[in-house]
Amino acid sequence: MSSEHNTPEFWEANYRAGPRRWELGGATPVFRRLAESGEFAPGRMIIPGAGLGDDGRLFARHGFQVTAVDFAPTAARAMHARQDPAEPLVILQADWFDLPPRLNGVFDYVLEYVFIAAIDPAQRAAFADVVAALLRPGGAFIGLLWPIGTHSSGPPFAVQPDDVIALLADRGLSLLRRERPPDSVPWRQGKEELVVMARGNYPSASPTTISRSLSSSKREPS
Repeated sequence: MSSEHNTPEFWEANYRAGPRRWELGGATPVFRRLAESGEFAPGRMIIPGAGLGDDGRLFARHGFQVTAVDFAPTAARAMHARQDPAEPLVILQADWFDLPPRLNGVFDYVLEYVFIAAIDPAQRAAFADVVAALLRPGGAFIGLLWPIGTHSSGPPFAVQPDDVIALLADRGLSLLRRERPPDSVPWRQGKEELVVMARGNYPSASPTTISRSLSSSKREPS
């Protein structure tokens, strides 16, 4: 990686130092709405930079088979300590940019929140490469992109949703939906955008259409 904040050591130091301003103290309200709505059929989901696993456990509780990825040892230990049979996670302490090839083409969903803002902006094209590789045909990227802005310092580095959409579109994903969510946490209102894209050409598809197509997928990571 190109800078110190793309290393496990940097993020481990942040976890140990605390408080961690990227944490919300629970599951993301926007994701809670999506999980509870039934809009997306349960399937295999992978989460980069999963942190303490709050969003992963949320979706696991709603029937998703969730793989939570983080390379900071403290984050991985915290997720193991909070394992619950009612909301199980597959916890993978690993570098998102060096995942096992056996995971390629396995997942129905990639769930993203704050990971894009945490990595060096020069690595965003590589991030999109990994997303496209992990998703099976018809799989969906669900991203809550934050912080929208133009500042150059970070992390968190500024995100422009149009740029992320373009990177994923270049890799075969089609935009299904984008919104400025009304249920963002108050201090992030107006500073984040929900983007849903699917791997494959679905110019007129809705997330519900995609979720129906995903419900027939039964493959397990091995």
